Amino acid sequence: MNDYQLFIIGAGPGGYNAALRAAQLGMKTAVAEYREAGGTCLNRGCVPTKTLLHASEVYRSTVRADEIGIHVDGVRADISKIFDYKRRVSETLSSGVENLLKNAKVPLLRGRARIVAPHTVEVCDAEGTKRYTADHILIATGSVPACPPIPGLTLPGVMTSDELLKGADHLYRSVVIIGGGVIGIEFATFYVNLGCDVTIIEGLDRLLPTLDRELGQNLAMSLKKQGAKLFLKSSVESVDQVEDGLAVHFDTKGEKNSVTGEAVLCAIGRRPYHEDLFAEDILPETDRHSLRVNERFETSVPGVFAVGDVSSRLQLAHEAAAQGIACVEMLCGVENGTNLEVVPSCIYCQPEIASVGLTEADAKAAGIPVKVGKCVMGGNARTLVADVGRCFMKIVAKADTGELLGAHLMCPNSTDMISEISSAIANHLTAQQMLCAIRPHPTFEEALSDALSDLCAKLER
Repeated sequence: MNDYQLFIIGAGPGGYNAALRAAQLGMKTAVAEYREAGGTCLNRGCVPTKTLLHASEVYRSTVRADEIGIHVDGVRADISKIFDYKRRVSETLSSGVENLLKNAKVPLLRGRARIVAPHTVEVCDAEGTKRYTADHILIATGSVPACPPIPGLTLPGVMTSDELLKGADHLYRSVVIIGGGVIGIEFATFYVNLGCDVTIIEGLDRLLPTLDRELGQNLAMSLKKQGAKLFLKSSVESVDQVEDGLAVHFDTKGEKNSVTGEAVLCAIGRRPYHEDLFAEDILPETDRHSLRVNERFETSVPGVFAVGDVSSRLQLAHEAAAQGIACVEMLCGVENGTNLEVVPSCIYCQPEIASVGLTEADAKAAGIPVKVGKCVMGGNARTLVADVGRCFMKIVAKADTGELLGAHLMCPNSTDMISEISSAIANHLTAQQMLCAIRPHPTFEEALSDALSDLCAKLER
């Protein structure tokens, strides 16, 4: 008889949610984790960045308060206290995860875990190595920042998001960010809010290149208006230490350029983390560095499963949590009702961006005829009150039936509103059905009714 029915490696969103569900279903479960409970999301990703963004938004709003008749003197940002605030939030949530596991009677084993044989895991800590056996092993080890082989990225002052989130003793005068994806954009927003000189260098032709084109284009205009400098279609070649900071050298369509900053953030993405996780005689199959899994989340090693960033290209905490729960329910023979194909993405820039499902370009590439409804929110009362610049909503639906396929929002609170549309897509609702609900006035959300109305008018033509 094995020690456990389920042994989970990693206590991030995928791992701890799987553990809690397994405990509910009566599985004897343990979790191994060598860092803080809560994984990247609570300690080095989603939560810390949103905490910093909240602080920087409060600062920016206070500085701009005189525009609406509120006068505040002597406003300053204390970067040390901002990072202390970030730490308190992360530590509170991390300890909350530990308490959830404790109350569910799931042991949290501190140490590095390694799968050494079928159904066998070793956990190594400062006191030595212990061996455990399990009916099933679930890998939820997440991801780590990716670093390309660019000369100079190891210089002092060049950081990944993990390193930057550890904190700083002063506010940087200037920051150069390599990468215009989600990580780069959220850190750019943080530093722009605090009045820093921010430069973004992106290799593709727009920011947020995996999302709807108009979102990236509109975001670029917004960041420029806030003072950021952008270089698109640009490839970084090297980083050098110079007298006044770090010089980043890059090529823009054949033209050599350089920009200097006090700090450099390498934010080109994250890679699945599974180094030294398997003994050499039981290595699993991989797909572009991700662990390859089947529809049951099982790897090529029988009895070993994987969820979250280590096996997914989306790398989203809520997707990892949903996959972890679904995997456990499949192991227990319980039907899982979550549509794992409908995964919203959220970017906490200003204004916020939220996206789910297909873009118009995605649908065209797949040969699906669609209609697109849109509302530019210049006449939306809440948008005018908040004075947040150009905002819009786009809804994509099948041209023949009106069934919703995607939505792309750029406006305040869009990260909360996207769930309504995600639910509609998961339940195959049409634009006409979505219009059955009255949305309150004055809200940002009432623009969704305007976008749906525009879509329905196009569907009727």
